[in-house]
Amino acid sequence: MGKRIGIEVSIAIAEAAGLCNPDVIAAYPITPQTHVVEHLSELVAEGHLDAEFIPVESEHSAMSACVGSSAAGARTFTSTSSQGYALMSEICYIAAALRLPIVMAVANRALSAPISIWNDLADLMMARDTGWIQIVAENGQEAVDLTIQAFKIGEDPRVMFPVQVNFDGFTLSHMVEPIEMPSKAEVEAYLPPYRPKLRLDPDSPVTMGPVGMPDIYTEARKAQDEAFNSITPAIIEAWKEYGDKFGRYYKPIETYKTEDAETIIVMLGSLSETAMTAVDDLRSKGKKVGVARFRLFRPFPADELLAAIKSAKNLIVIDRAMSFNGGKVAGPIGLEVKSLLFDKGLAPKFYNVIGGLGGRDITIQNFEEMVDKVVAAKNGDLPAYEIINVRE
Repeated sequence: MGKRIGIEVSIAIAEAAGLCNPDVIAAYPITPQTHVVEHLSELVAEGHLDAEFIPVESEHSAMSACVGSSAAGARTFTSTSSQGYALMSEICYIAAALRLPIVMAVANRALSAPISIWNDLADLMMARDTGWIQIVAENGQEAVDLTIQAFKIGEDPRVMFPVQVNFDGFTLSHMVEPIEMPSKAEVEAYLPPYRPKLRLDPDSPVTMGPVGMPDIYTEARKAQDEAFNSITPAIIEAWKEYGDKFGRYYKPIETYKTEDAETIIVMLGSLSETAMTAVDDLRSKGKKVGVARFRLFRPFPADELLAAIKSAKNLIVIDRAMSFNGGKVAGPIGLEVKSLLFDKGLAPKFYNVIGGLGGRDITIQNFEEMVDKVVAAKNGDLPAYEIINVRE
């Protein structure tokens, strides 16, 4: 059986990755992700993990090495953050298009400029069109569980896509939390050895990623899109199997007190726990408020989100990143949710709030003020979006 320990979340993610028996770890350090790969290098160096650890010269090289190792049939892991993710993004598109089930832990951090090492979700949102599965943790236990599940999901023959596990930099990555760590035997019972559907083999040569001339490029992209649109059932199945074994279940959209809620806050990441605390306080005052959080962000869980929010009179969508589009909505999640509402002919009062940029706090009081504002407003009186906690 596993054991409950107090451990830094980054170290716990590294331990979880190690329990999955990766063959190759290729990585470059960047704050606040460094502790993940640093601890994995220690596990390899001390003989606790039988894997190749490749210290490369950049994040671009890290993902390049991951693509090569995964294409050769190796279970592969890496980790990055922010500007490092921006540098490796060129190769991230290739990993997804080649259907390589690389697992990457991303300690979410603001993008420059100005330079910021603190948390927001700019890197997660930057990567949402790369073709990677994007899963989001709220706390250390979820980060551990989702890392283990990521290998199961990505390597499923029905899936075969890379998986990104997101966790908030510093506000989660550097926290010490009580975490139930599964045993090696328990993880091996859940996660079978990796058997790739297609791999580079000198005895049976194939070509991966050749030039796509105009007469085949569109068809290749369409095939990738159709495959990506089909994988959510396999993700849900992997989560259910994990829950049956370990007692912790996950869903694409997870809800808190939304059943009778008139106002629902839509968001993702560790800040959701602050929002749920605010909901408890508002409920004690007789206000019907709930929270709907993304556990799965790509593929976008439209049906599950719609089921959670369709009865709400008021929607507050929290974004911790900007989409500089010059339009009516400036938050990436806000754009997606508003599109879904339009598609389904729903028109609740809609309030897109942008905050928590570069590590700035969003407090319980902020959430309560948002709820009071949207409830009191008349249709058409709310701003298209509002950036909160801006000093004048």
